Order: sequence, then structure tokens, then C-alpha cells
Amino acid sequence: MIEQISTTDAPGAVGPYSQAIKVGDLLFVSGQLPIDPATGEFNSANAVEQAEQCLRNLRAIAKAAGTELSKTVKTTVLLTDLGDFADVNRVYASFFSPPYPARACYEVKGLPKGAKVEIEAVISLF
Repeated sequence: MIEQISTTDAPGAVGPYSQAIKVGDLLFVSGQLPIDPATGEFNSANAVEQAEQCLRNLRAIAKAAGTELSKTVKTTVLLTDLGDFADVNRVYASFFSPPYPARACYEVKGLPKGAKVEIEAVISLF
């Protein structure tokens, strides 16, 4: 069974997709932009602060699904500048503890709305 997860504690989708989909014991969270759900705007132009907001959004969606960020098994981090990798990595590490999730990180030409960071996740529900 497929269940859509949605919360006002994270920004709504900016296209035809769900914030997250629950299937079996896994939660698939769509890429989160650095949008502050209270304002609907980016929280900052700084990549580090954007990464923090992306991760706060992921945490809010996990909570809405009845799980927590610490149960993340896989993330994908998209950056428009790999020069920000080390700084973003430090912020990322502050949201997780060992065993860290599996992860991929890519530099991309552009992200929606001109974001510098986008992060998606697969999170265990048990």
C-alpha cells in the first residue's frame, strides 16, 4: 500500500509530487529545498544555512510519518557548487550520528528556484 505523507511543518511540493511516500517499512522523502515553511521563502543565500533548512525540513517530514531522522538509511545531496562540500558536510554531520546513512552527493548545474542545496532521503519506519 502506498501512503502519501504531508505536513505544514515543511514546505509544500513545488510541482506534481508528494513531500513523501510511505511504502512498507520505508519512507521516501522528496528532495527538500531550503524553504522555510513559515515564510515560503529560502532561509538564506548561504549554502550551509540552506543545508540546515533542508535537513530541518526532512526531519519535520520524518516526524509527520511517525519516524525520525536518525533512522535515515540513504540520502542524496545535490549542490550547485562542490566547493561548498566540506562546509555542508559539517552541517550534515551535526544532524546524524553513527551509523551514518549511505549517501551520494552530486554537483548539478541548477536547482529549482535557484537553490544551492537540495537533499532527499529514504528513512526506515521501524
